[in-house]
Amino acid sequence: MPLSRELKGSTPTTLDDDACFSEFLPWIIYSAGGCTGLVATNRDQPGDTVTQHSSQARTALVVVAHHRADSLTAHTARRSADRLEAAGYRVDLLDLHAEGFDPRMNAADQPDWGDREKAYSDEAHAHMRRVLDADVVVAVFPVYWQSVPAILKGWIDRVWNYGFAYGRSKPRLAGKRMLWLGLAGATADDPITEGMRSHLEAGLNEGIAYYCGFAHSTVGLLTDAEERPQRVDAAGNLLVGEAVTGAEREAQYADFDRRAREFVEKFLAAEGVSA
Repeated sequence: MPLSRELKGSTPTTLDDDACFSEFLPWIIYSAGGCTGLVATNRDQPGDTVTQHSSQARTALVVVAHHRADSLTAHTARRSADRLEAAGYRVDLLDLHAEGFDPRMNAADQPDWGDREKAYSDEAHAHMRRVLDADVVVAVFPVYWQSVPAILKGWIDRVWNYGFAYGRSKPRLAGKRMLWLGLAGATADDPITEGMRSHLEAGLNEGIAYYCGFAHSTVGLLTDAEERPQRVDAAGNLLVGEAVTGAEREAQYADFDRRAREFVEKFLAAEGVSA
């Protein structure tokens, strides 16, 4: 079920893999009961044309691509939503796993290159509306194999589809802005990090967002997402260190939160929005 804002002061129990946030910083708890405090997104009826709803308030679609609601990825998405709300955005928080999105391509959503007006599935159609209604889209995800997880890739495959996201002289998503926040277990000084960043920027910015007409797209690579530091040595061996604890652990994740916040604030500042 979707995450929603409820109260402050407790901490989730686990991070993205084996790490645990048993004692860290004040957190925001999100109940499983709905979307309290967040924008309620209307759903089109089957067969409706995908059109943008008018609204005076700017809308930010925050997409969470992680299978656990208590992960560092989910936490980062919620903190990012806070910053966007503070900047005046209405936030539509889309938790792909919690909402049961199926990333597998199917016949209904397979592009028909001879028909850009093809009516896609009701599920894809509903997600298209949420993308279309957003002024900015923020995707938060763990980096897998220097790319996005399958559920996020499948969401793009099925929703950012031919005739909707691309294939028109005037893209329907033209003028929107995109922020990709990728959480990586690699350390900041790992030689692999720069190559990872370049790979993500080429695939996500150039290969997806700009191809679909977005006015601005940026990748924020958040390294040091694991309690146990990871790096690759000169011989190509993966080295996994001991888990950080105590004050060192708190400092690591306080710095992680700071870097995530700076990515969002820089993204907002690029539009002239006060954060």
